[in-house]
Amino acid sequence: MTQWDDGEHLGVGQGVVASSSASAPSVVAAMLRDLEVHPGQSVLEIGTGTGWNAGLLASRLGAENVTTVEVDKALAEAARAALERQGLKAVTVVCGDGFQGHPAGAPYDRIIATCGLHTFPRTWLEQCRPGGVIVVPWGTRFTPTEATVALTVSENGRSATGKFTELVQFMSLRAQRRGMPGYTDYVTAESREKAARGVTALTLEETIAGEWEISRFVLGLLVADCTVIFDEPQDGRRPVWLCSLADDRSWACVLFREDGQESTLYQYGDRRLWDEVEAAYAWWREQGRPGLGRLGLTVDDAGQHLWVESGQRVLPVAW
Repeated sequence: MTQWDDGEHLGVGQGVVASSSASAPSVVAAMLRDLEVHPGQSVLEIGTGTGWNAGLLASRLGAENVTTVEVDKALAEAARAALERQGLKAVTVVCGDGFQGHPAGAPYDRIIATCGLHTFPRTWLEQCRPGGVIVVPWGTRFTPTEATVALTVSENGRSATGKFTELVQFMSLRAQRRGMPGYTDYVTAESREKAARGVTALTLEETIAGEWEISRFVLGLLVADCTVIFDEPQDGRRPVWLCSLADDRSWACVLFREDGQESTLYQYGDRRLWDEVEAAYAWWREQGRPGLGRLGLTVDDAGQHLWVESGQRVLPVAW
């Protein structure tokens, strides 16, 4: 972590919200591999951070071919100074909203984001050349687990498509950052009284427990407008809450048993969120448990579309 609370937290201790970090070298290498850059190509980076990734791109492509956008003024200035110390003064460091890209330098051969996305910005597609590649960490608000995707822009420049490649976790693009739901906003005395009681045979481990498990990334693709909150274990059970991010304030709570037996659950609202999870899990199993390399994303004039096997089967949720 290189910044907490958008720079408002000072000192050596942790703040409340991590707002900038240096990515793991393995993640940086994998994303640059997916970007498939070649000397002389122009690249737009969204999320400068420390400037390390921009420096790697500059050493490969020439500093004059790299533009990097950072929303935080202090981070942008520090990165600019770090790049200059390494003789990379020609890198264009822009302080601005990365959601808008940087039209002044467009079109770019490549675009890479080092922040997580939930909704793909149309501006990036417009600023990338036909045949160009856009590499982003994309995910839902279901859990923090995302996946990188390498999108190739169509020849007419109106769409881009590609397969997911690596499970990752990035801080959200600030324009798309959203706080966690408050418990009292959902679980009222009335909703507790009216909640429907049931049981589930699915376990926490096979659905949403592991940060690096493909199952919880896929469930996030299939259960729209929902986020998961993990509570602390108590009395041999692990309460896990699901909250609808729509205006309906639906919620579910599953008391997962540590012994793997059937777990008690409660659901309230217009949506039965755990029923949605069970249906999504069943669909995923019926499809042969597709993982990264079989799942992909397409963005076009109509929005975002998730699919299995190069678009042969569209996931039963519209994002």
